Amino acid sequence: MAYRAVFFDAGETIVYPHPSFPELLAQVLRQDGQEVDPARIRDKVPVVVDIFTRAAEEGELWSTSPERSRRFWARVYGRLFEELGLPFGDRMAERIQETFTDVGNYRLFPDVLTTVDRLRRAGVRLGVVSNFEEWLERLLESLAVTTYFDVRVISGVEGVEKPDPKIFHLALERMEVGPEESVYVGDSPQFDVEPATLVGMLGILLDRRGRFPDHAGLRITSLEELPGAIGLAA
Repeated sequence: MAYRAVFFDAGETIVYPHPSFPELLAQVLRQDGQEVDPARIRDKVPVVVDIFTRAAEEGELWSTSPERSRRFWARVYGRLFEELGLPFGDRMAERIQETFTDVGNYRLFPDVLTTVDRLRRAGVRLGVVSNFEEWLERLLESLAVTTYFDVRVISGVEGVEKPDPKIFHLALERMEVGPEESVYVGDSPQFDVEPATLVGMLGILLDRRGRFPDHAGLRITSLEELPGAIGLAA
């Protein structure tokens, strides 16, 4: 099968908080006089996963307005801080919000540019489909990669979030390709691979941190593996 289009998730797929989420959050805490080992933060992050799952199950759209985003992330960080045994209030919520919406605090993963260049040289069109606030557009611009992605479907702009199949259908329609000739790459089985597969796309799990070693479908650990995984010759 010759795939005509490849769509990517954004966070933890093509972009990441720099130097890492735990280290950046530890810096915020340090500025507040609290010293917390980033490794401890990393260990506690899984406790908030169910908040995202529950929001999806209940149809709560968290990225579609600044107010919703602030409320949702305050809930996420409040739960994380509770697990860390740390106080959490409006002042801390505001500082975290400012830090993690600052485009200067994000970077491209090192394997992104070589991979998208190779895909484009092979004639594959590229897109982004992401649960992200509207400022993802500014982030992509700041990283000088906007022009790589012909279609950018961002939940904070469109008012629909993964795993709703509508967001994938919208991307396919704008790219003018069928699901059977399209690939979707993301870091979450639940929000990326499974819903993309259900609409007929080839869903590929990008498991950079080895969290899903037993994933039953296509799984890669670096974007450098992607061209080979979809049958492009070296």
